[in-house]
Amino acid sequence: MTDTATQGLVQTDAVETGLFIGGEVRRTAETLDIPDPAKPGVVVGRAASASAADVADAVAAAKAAFPSWAALSPQERARQMTEAIAGIADDRDEDAAILSQENGKVRMEAWIDALVFEIRWNLALMLVDEVGKGKTLPVVPGAIPVSTEVSYQPLGVVTVIVPFNWPIAILGASLPHALLAGNTAIVKPPPSAPLATTRVVHRIAEKLPAGVLNVVTGKDENMAGLIQNHDVAKVCFTGSVNGGKRIMEMASKTLTRVTLELGGNDAAVFLDDAILDDAHLDRLYAAVYDTTGQICMNAKRVFVHRSRLDELVAGLSSRLEQAKLGSGLDEGTTMGPLHQPAQKAFVDELIQEAKDAGADVREFGSLPDGDLAGGNFVRPAIVVDPSLDLRVVTQEQFGPVIPVIPFDDEEEAVRLANDTWGGLCGSVWTGSPEAAQRVGSQLVCGYVWVNDHGATRLDLRAPFGGMKQSGFGREQGIEGVRAFQDTRSIATIDPEALAAMAH
Repeated sequence: MTDTATQGLVQTDAVETGLFIGGEVRRTAETLDIPDPAKPGVVVGRAASASAADVADAVAAAKAAFPSWAALSPQERARQMTEAIAGIADDRDEDAAILSQENGKVRMEAWIDALVFEIRWNLALMLVDEVGKGKTLPVVPGAIPVSTEVSYQPLGVVTVIVPFNWPIAILGASLPHALLAGNTAIVKPPPSAPLATTRVVHRIAEKLPAGVLNVVTGKDENMAGLIQNHDVAKVCFTGSVNGGKRIMEMASKTLTRVTLELGGNDAAVFLDDAILDDAHLDRLYAAVYDTTGQICMNAKRVFVHRSRLDELVAGLSSRLEQAKLGSGLDEGTTMGPLHQPAQKAFVDELIQEAKDAGADVREFGSLPDGDLAGGNFVRPAIVVDPSLDLRVVTQEQFGPVIPVIPFDDEEEAVRLANDTWGGLCGSVWTGSPEAAQRVGSQLVCGYVWVNDHGATRLDLRAPFGGMKQSGFGREQGIEGVRAFQDTRSIATIDPEALAAMAH
């Protein structure tokens, strides 16, 4: 039985994926048809649709596998994880083609998506000697004669929920850290684009002990057991702010811990001495329009010193004039469709609202025709000097449109950049290292670039996460490992010293 919401879609040579629970592939009676966002009516593949009972089985399998996995040394876990990922790149071209079709983004971005997962996995393994490293608190003269050992222990079963936009790469920011820390895991790929991610997880999970790594796909209404379950110790969620609020509310029922990496309204601040040569403008273009604007850490608002406004707009415009909208697999395509029809409608609304308000809206490129007509395509746009109360400024667009806003002095730039609900990332563009440090240190966000911005420019060794409504908790680095561990203190009293104190 297929999902009734996708009835009427035309099936091509579609990919099929199952669940992976307790070391075995599991097929389900019900499946999800995964549509191609560029080609109306075409199915990319079919994913298993887990029932609530399947979800419970995945949690039980992970729970059963936890004691023996946690008992291994970090070095032994790292050895098995190294073997599990061996050869993962052999299928990268096929994974990328599938991801491009189910997600909508261009093939090269999909290929990088899979590559980043492998890089993050291997960087996590480099932390192995720090994973179990604790510390000793020595006896303090004159105080209670106690020596305390502070150590770290894994949490148990963890759930990792990833979004549609960069699902494989984002999985790499948390999954290897959770496993290396000694936890067992259940991965939930996005229901609208689960195929490539599921394939990758299957290939790794089958090389690990049964139950250590599991994957379930299906409708969100059947997934509550991944969160509201006393046997789930933590949920790591990447997605929208509203999605994060729902996860947090659900997790509160069982006091399940959460790490939330949510949306952003990132500011890119160009000071009056910003370098606007081709290299820097190319970086800005990618920071705004990669994945058709559907990246949480993309630049969402550009603030530029008034004296450089025209130059920056011209630089972005010249690049947008070369944009070619189309299917991510078609040669020459530089920008794919938005992932969902609802998101296309939302971005269209933002652009039309700006036009109706009299803003200077500049659109580029041509909508595809033929079998791509009616796909989720939006012409990329720049909104020049809009009113600050327009939704294209105040809300996360998650699409190929950017407001470019002039400012007159540094203080105003910082105030405008921080005047938002989110605090994921930001950037400062200047020829002065002193100015970069001065302005960057004032931005209220979890990650700041200098003369750069964007997901592909992230230092994958550094802790990453947001402030304000962009979430809390950190991924990557040793901080990302510690997020999946508990701290335990064992205190030993010196009885002779205690007796001497009594006299």
